[in-house]
Amino acid sequence: MALDIRIDDLSGGPTQDLLALHLRGMQAWSPPESVHALDLSALQTPDITVWTVWDGDAIAGIGAMRQLSSSQGELKSMRTHPDHLRKGVAAALLEHIIAEANARGLSRLSLETGSGPAFDPALSLYRRRGFSDGPAFGGYVATDFNQFLHLTL
Repeated sequence: MALDIRIDDLSGGPTQDLLALHLRGMQAWSPPESVHALDLSALQTPDITVWTVWDGDAIAGIGAMRQLSSSQGELKSMRTHPDHLRKGVAAALLEHIIAEANARGLSRLSLETGSGPAFDPALSLYRRRGFSDGPAFGGYVATDFNQFLHLTL
């Protein structure tokens, strides 16, 4: 599978549909007070870059990075389309975002995510890539549900 990863302006139907699927999943699998997934308008700010992964004409995944400071970025909105699970989409996108964080001169990439079976595949991917558990960051408040992972670049 030849994947094409590109910056996305969030105007296309396939991108909006995958983002909506992501938000529904986060709302279904998380306590209401612990849903930190961003909706379409929240992703359209100057501090966030969104990428989509394409397999031909089919959207295969989405991910974003928020620039928190000159040294830290936050991984946001990572989701693989259900038709493309276990095909390397998330790993390719994660590598792309890490490369972009390095190119921007960031020294740390962080993320907030949940706990439980729905989050286990993503947590496994992040930990395999070198992310490790750490403290809350960027205004998040630690709860029994959420987890914070960090990668030193």
